[in-house]
Amino acid sequence: MNWSWPNLSPLLPRSWHISSAAVCATLTLAATPLSAAPVDPELRERLKTAIADSQSFEDQYAATVWLTDMALRLEGRVADPEERLTILQHVHAEALRAELHPELVLAVIDVESAFDRFAISVAGARGLMQVMPFWLDELDEPEANLFDIQTNLRMGCTILRYYLDMENGELAPALARYNGSVGKRWYPERVLGRLSSRWFRS
Repeated sequence: MNWSWPNLSPLLPRSWHISSAAVCATLTLAATPLSAAPVDPELRERLKTAIADSQSFEDQYAATVWLTDMALRLEGRVADPEERLTILQHVHAEALRAELHPELVLAVIDVESAFDRFAISVAGARGLMQVMPFWLDELDEPEANLFDIQTNLRMGCTILRYYLDMENGELAPALARYNGSVGKRWYPERVLGRLSSRWFRS
């Protein structure tokens, strides 16, 4: 499977194409947590399936190249080398399991929590991808730890994949759903700006 990132413009609705200057202007806006709207039964089932699934690198050489590159980019945000590698390994595995680009997941984490695995938002969203704790009751997993890197990433990636499917592959509105800001552009612009400037640089 080829995971090279395509041109971002086709992923956005025509009316949402934005300039680099417009992206930069949005970077100071604060991210809000995942919405605690009424639970979608299909999303609940996807999360249950995800909890029981696992994925690892298939191509060790490609994984090594990717991990080395991304570890250098993450160095200024996660000081501990072991934690940095653990986050990246799980990001890669969970992104592939959910059929997402790992770099996109890194951009979402960057905006949501700045890679603080113990982050808690004002609304109570937790961890790297800022997953709301009500999901633990919905999935009958009250003991699950949203500060655990793999647990948080598996749930966050599954949720993002679900919203991407809901939006027929349109990335910008899917990101808005993930953030709970449906119909607004600031959050997708911020994530895509972080993606292009930090995680998808050649």
